[in-house]
Amino acid sequence: MYNDAVVTDNRNSVAVPIRCDGGGLQRRIHAVLRRLPPLDGAAVFVDRSPGLRDRRGAVHAGAFLRGRRIALDCTAGEFPRIFVHEIFHFVWLRAGNPARHSFEHLLRAERRAGAGGELGWSAEWRKLALSPADLRNRTRRWREYCCESFCDTAAWLYSGTRSHPEFTLSTRFRRARRAWFTTFVKPGLSI
Repeated sequence: MYNDAVVTDNRNSVAVPIRCDGGGLQRRIHAVLRRLPPLDGAAVFVDRSPGLRDRRGAVHAGAFLRGRRIALDCTAGEFPRIFVHEIFHFVWLRAGNPARHSFEHLLRAERRAGAGGELGWSAEWRKLALSPADLRNRTRRWREYCCESFCDTAAWLYSGTRSHPEFTLSTRFRRARRAWFTTFVKPGLSI
């Protein structure tokens, strides 16, 4: 049986109602919120969804932006990285075009410099599927890659996960992404 609970953090103004069995999920969310920049916005509901899939197969999580819900099907060890990634889908949605275009510019510069790898598989497989026409025409594939790269970068920065096999982007480009996020992130980051 699941119990409704509200998770908040003193540094963050966001209240994240969750459904949790026992409180393990609630404790994990508290631990991750302490590492995030301060957030602001309406509640996001988080629940476990065993057997979660999309059109390509099994997935660790899904963010349902209109429903303000995150569904999770990941291990405790992967939780921080996956949860931060999903929270940042809400941030991307509310970031505004100037910020999104600025991040796209950073990714274009990486591409011109021959950067391989990424900071998560969700961005990497999309990056590998891109064609020059996708960048030139700002296709949906390009914009989806930019979003996933943004979310994977946030997960790398804020999840507390120091190393992971999916962190394949070189140090040079990681530094540039960290610098971009430093200028982007302000107190009251909107979700």
